[in-house]
Amino acid sequence: MEGIDEKLPEAAGNREGWEMKKNDIDEMDKKRDPEKILQEIKEQEEEQEETGIKRRGKLKIFFGYAAGVGKTYAMLDTAGEAKAAGADVVAGYIEPHARPDTIALLEGLEVLPPKLIDHKGIKLREFDLDAALWRKPEILLVDELAHTNAEGCRHRKRFQDIQELLDAGIDVYTTVNVQHLESLHDIVASITHIRVNERVPDRIFDEADKIELVDIEPEELLTRLAAGKIYGKNQAGRAMSNFFTKENLTALREIALRRTADQVNKAVMKERQAAGRDYYTGEHVLVCLSPSPTNEKVIRTAARMAGAFRAELSAVVVETLEAAEREEKVRKTMENNITLAKQFGAKVVTLYGDDIAEQIAGYAKNNGVSKIVIGRTVRPTGLSAIVRRRRNLIDRLIALVPGMDIYVIPDVRAAVQKHRHLTGKNPAAVEPVRVAVDAAAAVFLLASATILGQGIEACGLGEMNQIMIYIMAVILISGFSRYRVTGVMASAASVLLFNFFFTVPRFTFQAVASVYPFTFLTMLLCALTVSSLAARLKRQVRLSKEESEKMQILIAISNKLKLAADSDEILDICAKQVMKLLEKNVIIYHAVGGEVKQPRVYLSNDAEEMAGGILLNEDETAVAGWVCKNCHKAGCTTNTLPGAAGLYIPIQKDGRVFGVIGIDLKEGAPIKPNDKNVLHVILDETAVVLKAQMIHGYL
Repeated sequence: MEGIDEKLPEAAGNREGWEMKKNDIDEMDKKRDPEKILQEIKEQEEEQEETGIKRRGKLKIFFGYAAGVGKTYAMLDTAGEAKAAGADVVAGYIEPHARPDTIALLEGLEVLPPKLIDHKGIKLREFDLDAALWRKPEILLVDELAHTNAEGCRHRKRFQDIQELLDAGIDVYTTVNVQHLESLHDIVASITHIRVNERVPDRIFDEADKIELVDIEPEELLTRLAAGKIYGKNQAGRAMSNFFTKENLTALREIALRRTADQVNKAVMKERQAAGRDYYTGEHVLVCLSPSPTNEKVIRTAARMAGAFRAELSAVVVETLEAAEREEKVRKTMENNITLAKQFGAKVVTLYGDDIAEQIAGYAKNNGVSKIVIGRTVRPTGLSAIVRRRRNLIDRLIALVPGMDIYVIPDVRAAVQKHRHLTGKNPAAVEPVRVAVDAAAAVFLLASATILGQGIEACGLGEMNQIMIYIMAVILISGFSRYRVTGVMASAASVLLFNFFFTVPRFTFQAVASVYPFTFLTMLLCALTVSSLAARLKRQVRLSKEESEKMQILIAISNKLKLAADSDEILDICAKQVMKLLEKNVIIYHAVGGEVKQPRVYLSNDAEEMAGGILLNEDETAVAGWVCKNCHKAGCTTNTLPGAAGLYIPIQKDGRVFGVIGIDLKEGAPIKPNDKNVLHVILDETAVVLKAQMIHGYL
């Protein structure tokens, strides 16, 4: 519902917009010792002078339940009052409208020209972030907090632009509707039957310094809509039959009121903590992450629950052997779910083990979890249920932690689709060449087993030895093949071959002896079992090798950093270990005085000219400079400067940047979640050593 004309003249007189006064907070401020307050201010000023840390700007959000309630009008009205009081106010970006009353409110305000971006032959108007930073007013107006920027802007989302403005010490006024808050996405969608793509992390809303609710009666909003004051006549009719119904608006209004009240409560609790009266509920919510697309709903539910209980929020990822073989699309979904959990402030923990319920229960017991939030999983059916013989994950969790509250969030997707995402398997995602090689190997090994079986028969060694030879062939096939189905098919084929070549009557699939059916069944079950165990052992050996290599990298960097003589050697060690871990080209910059110095490139292969062309250019250096200045990662796979070839991460400790490392991700697969964890450990350890050297005067 972006781009709607919300600047209505009636909004100034009729809106019941109310700004959080925080009476409880004011009362607590009166009770605090004035001398203590003055001392805190003095200490903060001294710290800012010593560290050079600038004042952070303040964010004020004009919050509404639907388009047309008057958020932008209220923002402009408040900005006019601030300017009249002597403040330096600039309109950074206001959604274009042609209504006289809106134009009247803009009169007297300096307006920054929009940044024009060419998109498929169309000129798009976007907020000019660089112009705003250069102008640097006291107060900047930036409409539509949830807006998605056009390709070519520095950030993908406007709230990221606003964060950079706040970091630069600029106060910002902005607007947003309730349906754009991430945690309320599912609730609003269930009411309006419309899913909004442009969403804002709740932490942006919660960390705002002021929230002003702009509120009018739903009946009045519908009257405005019918009069063509929000949309044109034709569009208004469609809106009134879909989104803008009285029932929808009433429900959205209630949600907006509750969300604003929650924000007031959080602010009061924060002030109580600052006043020395901590309030702790003892609640700890744990959400279980999975690669299912519907896991987003589970995460949002857990976040709302944590907010309602004022609880700590944690998220757990259980990496099983099967998880290591997920296809790229499923891995990406998993990474998105992890990112969403982090947006809600969750502490994300990765556990390793095949028994998911046991891992979750163990973590919950050891970390004081009081509530577990999990999505409904698919119960195995048919042969799978017989072979696996496992109870439903939720049933097992209840048995393992009987005293803990477990909340099950239903999944509206089809069971088949959900099961595919849970297992990460896609029947179509196979490599034809690899399948052909596996099939050829299976045919060769089964044929060899048959020939050996005939030799055993000639020696009179008995059928049991022939069966063992076939089982041995199945083990070898399962160990060699990449796909589990190959071992299953080889198990069935071994039974058929034994029946065809070695049972009476020969060269038929009939069996005269009454014991043969039992023999065949036993042989099949044994073959399936050893096939599964062999495949599992193969994956476990591979994962153990990878984990061992990562551990060796961590041990090596720890030992080498202890012996490093200066910062250049420390950064050199860091870059080489990152290159070894990720097997990608790496570039590293030393940061001095808030600026990056001459970089050094480390190549994972001999393609030196390629690395020079990709990482050593002005655009990539500019991205590294931005990362150094803002202490945030940027570049490829991020929402900031995503067009860069490399991913750039600050090597920082306590807000001080010592260097910037860039990883070439333009060609090749993205960084795996497990490798990301090791990467952050390497960078953190490097930053600690660099800070220690700085403190001791060695730099």
